[in-house]
Amino acid sequence: MRLSIVVVTWNCRKYVQEFFGSLAYLFNDPSVEIIVADNASTDGTPELIAQSFPSINLIRNSGNLGFAKGNNIALERCSGEYIALINPDVKVLPGCIERMMETLQSHPDIGLLGPRMLERDALVHRSTMRFPTVWNCFCNAVALDIVFSRFRFFSGYLMRDFQFDKTTEVEILNGWFWMTRRKALLEVGGLDERFFMYGEDMDWSRRFKNAKWKNVYLAEASSIHYGGGSSSNSPVRFYIEKHRANFQYFEKHHNPFEQAGFWISVFLYHFFRVLGHGVRYVLPGSNRQERGYKVKRSMACLRWLVGFMPDTDVRSS
Repeated sequence: MRLSIVVVTWNCRKYVQEFFGSLAYLFNDPSVEIIVADNASTDGTPELIAQSFPSINLIRNSGNLGFAKGNNIALERCSGEYIALINPDVKVLPGCIERMMETLQSHPDIGLLGPRMLERDALVHRSTMRFPTVWNCFCNAVALDIVFSRFRFFSGYLMRDFQFDKTTEVEILNGWFWMTRRKALLEVGGLDERFFMYGEDMDWSRRFKNAKWKNVYLAEASSIHYGGGSSSNSPVRFYIEKHRANFQYFEKHHNPFEQAGFWISVFLYHFFRVLGHGVRYVLPGSNRQERGYKVKRSMACLRWLVGFMPDTDVRSS
């Protein structure tokens, strides 16, 4: 088997038809296998896959096991030389997979590869990050990464100085669309299942780096990412889950002083956003619905940070 494609689904029925339709040209290729791990969807996702795409290897998990564990279950069944992990809210554009495989074949030092990400507006969006540190998180909290976005020192972990127009080695490849090689996967291991949802991309990218493999952003290959395939039904709850994952990452890879600095940066970020969006909410001509939502979201995060909000862990879903 030359290529294994791994997909984790959870209540994303509305994306399934287009996603697998973009992969339909591979269905009859004997060198390609597609493995789907469904985390007990209740919206008919696995039934649609089984009915419309019977050639796909469908695993029905007994519950919502999380993104990392769902992928690991599917990875255990893979036999491909190259392995792509793709979110179901993606439309794979023609030539993307082939270009990625060619790049891995011609560059044996690449362990993890990610394509250029287009969103609904057809514009290129960020799909890479720098490893978070106390400094670059502070820059993000007080908007130095926006004011001085052209300067790498201030541009923060979101890489606001990066143009995404050239192929280059990066620190983190976000987990919407990855391709790796079996040799690297066997050395690095699967995703850390302690990251239930979010954060596993930071951790996995770091582990590839630590194992001396390159993480590379490939500008010559593109696909469309719609985003929010599983999180759109409860955006505030999942926004807090992102923060939970970031704290897990800092607990795993940073000392207690850095963890404390990160907590302060996150608190400052949301404190200033409550003030900023609150002021803009009362100004004439403001989009009050959007501003009000962002105030509500940041207030929820502040309450969660100081322990005044009941646990909102999505593991209970």
